[in-house]
Amino acid sequence: MLTNKTILITGGTGSFGNTFVPMTLAKYNPKKIIIYSRDEMKQWNMAKKFQGDGRVRFFIGDVRDKDRLYRALDGVDYVVHAAATKIVPTAEYNPFECIKTNVHGAMNLIDACLDKGVKKLVALSTDKACKPINLYGATKLCSDKLFVAGNSYSGGKSTKFAVVRYGNVMGSRGSVIPFFMETAKTGKLTITDKRMTRFMISLEQGVELVWHAFDDMEGGEIYVKKIPSMNICDIAKAVDANAEQIEIGIRPGEKLHEAMISSEDSYYTYEYPEHFKILPQICGWDTIESMIKGGVKVPEGFSYTSDNNKEWMTIPQLQEWIEKNKVKIGSI
Repeated sequence: MLTNKTILITGGTGSFGNTFVPMTLAKYNPKKIIIYSRDEMKQWNMAKKFQGDGRVRFFIGDVRDKDRLYRALDGVDYVVHAAATKIVPTAEYNPFECIKTNVHGAMNLIDACLDKGVKKLVALSTDKACKPINLYGATKLCSDKLFVAGNSYSGGKSTKFAVVRYGNVMGSRGSVIPFFMETAKTGKLTITDKRMTRFMISLEQGVELVWHAFDDMEGGEIYVKKIPSMNICDIAKAVDANAEQIEIGIRPGEKLHEAMISSEDSYYTYEYPEHFKILPQICGWDTIESMIKGGVKVPEGFSYTSDNNKEWMTIPQLQEWIEKNKVKIGSI
């Protein structure tokens, strides 16, 4: 699929890109992976890791800049869209900027991919796009809708768009595990609400979901991986069982539980052994057998949230993961 192909990843210097690139180089041996992002220092630091590997290229640019996207997409076969303004308080205080990147950037990328003949694009979404309560989630819902509808814009062209959605990425920058590991040195861990639950997924699992989407997609699907949940207090105990847990109250724009499939989505959602697939609500695409591909329709009213999950990660399981990944947690 990706072997000897040219891949571009927007926002490629982030946690996802730093995992996607080495995994994809090893598994598929692509012709080229282009890192498209706007932070030159992050590109400089990332380039050191791949020094001497001619398959990895770097391209300074912003998804807000359509002309730059057109130039960067010359000869590109596949695109992973990971660029986003994603810190919830930052988005709340800078709404214009969040919309420019997450919504206008998605529109620019769709137009550029269609005009440049890109074969497939997979966009990274978030649990916050499901029944959003903050601006970041609202812009990612808009982005998801844009990429789904982009398949109808494609017309006679062969470009296809799909979305992958997942929740808390263990150990990524800005996630709770590195935060707890840092603050545990004080002997105290702050908990917003002790009832809170979160989905748990590794970066490697996120990469594998993107690979699956590229391989499976017909265009317009939203892929949701089946992953375990944890209570926030158990996550804290896994980091430091002896630290005092201090409840400080839920933050503005923060959900008590993560949701990735709402009851309203259930009418268009199919279940598979390792994931769910939300099919498009437009154009009657949710009834096309080539998109369903043997999936089982979920019951009406079904939802997939971190508190109603059938699978739960234990404290020892998370401790084992932390020990195995301690060197890289929060470093990418």
